[in-house]
Amino acid sequence: MYDVLVVGELNVDIILNRIDGFPEVGKEKLSKDLRVVLGSSSAIFASNLATLGAQVAFVGKIGKDQFGQLVETSLKQKGVGTQFLVHTNDHQTGATVVLNYDMDRAMVTYPGAMEHLTEKEVRNDILTEARHLHVSSVFLQPNLKKNLVQLMERAKSFGLTTSLDPQWDPAEQWDLNLQELLPVVDVFLPNRSELKHLTKTNSVHHGIDAIKDFANIVAVKDGENGAILYHDGETIRKPAYLNKEVADCIGAGDSFDAGFISQYIQGKDLQTCLDFANLVGAVNTTEAGGTAAFQDLNKVKSIAKERFSFSI
Repeated sequence: MYDVLVVGELNVDIILNRIDGFPEVGKEKLSKDLRVVLGSSSAIFASNLATLGAQVAFVGKIGKDQFGQLVETSLKQKGVGTQFLVHTNDHQTGATVVLNYDMDRAMVTYPGAMEHLTEKEVRNDILTEARHLHVSSVFLQPNLKKNLVQLMERAKSFGLTTSLDPQWDPAEQWDLNLQELLPVVDVFLPNRSELKHLTKTNSVHHGIDAIKDFANIVAVKDGENGAILYHDGETIRKPAYLNKEVADCIGAGDSFDAGFISQYIQGKDLQTCLDFANLVGAVNTTEAGGTAAFQDLNKVKSIAKERFSFSI
């Protein structure tokens, strides 16, 4: 029924832009722009992947509250299947406060219900509804993370391909057993910083060297430098599509993932997957928030053509 099943965290983003300075204890700063929108890396990935034409469903845990309603309604509006969402009375829906400063941002997250999603709640009858499984933000989901290998193994046993974007570890412990996990992950999608922390190395090159013996496809997001891909002894680098008028970078990495997986599930070659991922990440930066540039496919095509001279 679905091309991609996304398993991940769900929250709203409370975004503050045009802030008159950095926060200081005991002082008050003003922001001239406020938005409350669908947040979470996993939801941005799912929404934008659906806009690109894939059939997408989501497994995540939300509270029975107003934020949860906003999350579910927003996913439905983006064309993402929500029938597998887990609703709970025991926990509130998560929320992230985002302070935007030009190309960078500071975030504070209340995890809420997302911390309590378990591997067992991704049932076999749900997995068999999809061709590909994508998991994101494992460090925000400790109950899912501890049995992540088993989830990936179950997906593989049903014939699904798999992908993983680890995202940042707020505790900065980076306790993920890559040697056990990556053999059952077809596409590993860290950014430069995450790869270095996970492999305890000081460069993308050394990070790839540390995992190449047991990893399948590794696609590393490298910001303005583009992206680097390693597979089967070959390294590919693709330059970024640079946007001279960045609205913000929220969700750019998630959109990169969406671009890559949208091509991967169609069987496109890895160079095409990587180049399209760079493009979609750049399209993301043309409007504020992670999904604003992805209202529909025609808008994505228009931005790609007008801003980056790319025909989709």
